[in-house]
Amino acid sequence: MPNAKKELMVSELKALITESKGAVLTDYRGLTVAEVTSLRRKLRPLGAEYHVVKNTLFRIAAGEEVSNTMGDLLTGPTAIVFAKQDVVASTKVMVDFLRELRKPEITLKGGWIDGKLYNVDQMTSISKLPAKEVIIGQLIGSLNAPASNFVGTLNNIIGDFVRTVQAIADKRSEQAA
Repeated sequence: MPNAKKELMVSELKALITESKGAVLTDYRGLTVAEVTSLRRKLRPLGAEYHVVKNTLFRIAAGEEVSNTMGDLLTGPTAIVFAKQDVVASTKVMVDFLRELRKPEITLKGGWIDGKLYNVDQMTSISKLPAKEVIIGQLIGSLNAPASNFVGTLNNIIGDFVRTVQAIADKRSEQAA
């Protein structure tokens, strides 16, 4: 029989799920309050939140379709990083945090991005991607390179033509003198 507190928790989880572009699921056993606080501080500027959740309440909040696909991830104690903005950056922070922590009992379980489920290896690979701004910069640079090369080539042709005309003019002025 649901009570008001559980209903409130389910509604808060539903709101987090709908606002999030993705999530990273982890085990949290063995984390101290100071370590959790430190992780939350690192995630806050990225628009991400770290929550310890009850698996049954999360399944209810996520709905049957999502919770069935995440069945294996929702075993044992679970904490979730809800990424509201940049999923890659949030994943990178979480993976780096777990590496620096050096507590083997605290592990990454997997995650989901835009409704697609990812295993631990895939999430680790995602954490190695460059930041969104870097990728956009690289794309713009790639798109700009052909135009820049074309302008440089035209500039060289015109420069060669001007230097040739100047050389002819200099030679004629020498012959006239």
